[in-house]
Amino acid sequence: MKAPARRVTGMPRKQRVVDHIVERLASVGVDHIFGVDGANIEDLYDAAHFRPDITAILAKHEFSAATMADGYSRSGAGLGVVASTSGGGALNLVAALGESLTSRVPVLALVGQTPLTMDGRGGFQDTSGDNGSLDARAVFSAVSVSCERVLTPADIVPALSRAIGAARAGGPAVLLLPKDIQQGCVDAERNGHAAQHPRPIGNPQPIVSALRDATGPVTIVVGEQVARDDARAELEALRAVLRARVATVPDAKDVAGTPGLGSSSALGVTGVMGHPGVAEAVAASAVCLVVGTRLSVTARTGLDDALAAVPTVSIGSAPPYVPCTHVHTDDLRGSLRMLTQALSGAGRPTHVRVPDAVRRTELTPPPCGSAGIRYRDAMAVLDGCVPDGADIVVDAGNTGAAAVHYLPARRGGRFAVALGMGGMGYSFGAGIGMAFGRPSSGRPGGRTVVIAGDGAFFMHGMEVHTAVQYRLPVTFVLFNNNAHAMCVTREQLFYDDLYSYNRFRSSRLGSGLAAMFPGLTSVDVGDLDGFAAAMRAALAVDGPAVVSVECAADEIPPFAPFLTGRSAKDTVTQELASVEENRADVVASA
Repeated sequence: MKAPARRVTGMPRKQRVVDHIVERLASVGVDHIFGVDGANIEDLYDAAHFRPDITAILAKHEFSAATMADGYSRSGAGLGVVASTSGGGALNLVAALGESLTSRVPVLALVGQTPLTMDGRGGFQDTSGDNGSLDARAVFSAVSVSCERVLTPADIVPALSRAIGAARAGGPAVLLLPKDIQQGCVDAERNGHAAQHPRPIGNPQPIVSALRDATGPVTIVVGEQVARDDARAELEALRAVLRARVATVPDAKDVAGTPGLGSSSALGVTGVMGHPGVAEAVAASAVCLVVGTRLSVTARTGLDDALAAVPTVSIGSAPPYVPCTHVHTDDLRGSLRMLTQALSGAGRPTHVRVPDAVRRTELTPPPCGSAGIRYRDAMAVLDGCVPDGADIVVDAGNTGAAAVHYLPARRGGRFAVALGMGGMGYSFGAGIGMAFGRPSSGRPGGRTVVIAGDGAFFMHGMEVHTAVQYRLPVTFVLFNNNAHAMCVTREQLFYDDLYSYNRFRSSRLGSGLAAMFPGLTSVDVGDLDGFAAAMRAALAVDGPAVVSVECAADEIPPFAPFLTGRSAKDTVTQELASVEENRADVVASA
């Protein structure tokens, strides 16, 4: 009998570590890498160039590159990836990764390092931690959910899988990549991807009885995990079963209460920039359900007394800072479906009482006599101009407080604000990242609107050039009060307005950018009619546009700590309307 022929195999195909990285990222749906090129990350850029399904985007600053990855992730496109070279470039990532960590946004940071052969030998930008050098692993471990330094080429396979898994659970993961490791090789046939383990779905049974047996109104306070897990539809199904009112923390403003998605039950925003009616609703509740948020001080200010007096239950990937019965889940969509099913049919709540109306309230800051457009009026213009489907990205400061308080999210759009670390200038990169992520988010095309102050612009506003370079559909709205206005307000309220470190020489941001970047639509406006006309034109541009709005540094924003810093007679609220449960035509004012 003839012996079977022996199969002849060739040598295993070798693949550079950087080629494995980009191949692996493409396999999990990543189509953009944001960063700033440099000597110790250039091999990764080289690998990305030869991958037709991945585009490497060059930012102007590593902070903004990391906020682009953050915004890309928040857009719903998937895992955001940032790449940086070593030394100062790497350290520029820290503030942005701190934002992603505190806000639990999935981001993967690929950080170049000097070759291992130079560790501890005084090499330029050595951050190995050896022989007195700066320890990059110690630095990045403080702003990430996972940080590994890859020491052999073969280590990249399990390390990359671990990092992707850690980031997807909520927060930034960091891989430190020495240049010689990036250039090393692994066997392409042996670099199989680690199995993807499904995220645990927490069983909501421990909180079912509290909701089923409620003998009064139920109020739901929702947060950032609803956005991260895209559990919007599941949240609305649960709200309908409970006939509950819904309030959002500031950085989850788009997850409930937009037109067509439970808008008649939207209470508004919680916390220091929030609506007073939220605390009233929680205090009058039989049960408060917290979904997908830890309720930091920024988000729960004004709610502490109500939450202490009302039975509170929670479901999400992290327990709130307030005492309550908590159910852990890494898959909020699955757990909310289970909770809705448990409260449906024969198990539905039978004693839930639905209030007749929702009181919509606003903080009313004191009048301001200085020249310039008022925040409330400006936000009304934006509300009338910005179309459904638009994404809104808001920066920190007085401008951000006004947008969070006064400007509703758009139906079908995202609303992002940097409140984890409050890093000024976040919105410029994040808005660009959202624009890049939009085509991969599963949503129809739309525009991104960035709202920032002049102080934030002076920090990272040159990323406008990145939007120009890539012809992105982003409208930048700059509120120019020639100051760090929130600090001016503090000087006025708490230091007798005797001096100011925080006022700037006046500038014309719109005309300045128009001169810097030929072809960019960029204007300055100083009145409401001009603002409305400029916004309509800027939203219709094929590519980026800038509208700079003249406003006043002396105007106090809708920010509770500032208002309570004044006399009690100045701390007032305005009741806007009462909305009945079954009206479907109410535009959200969340």
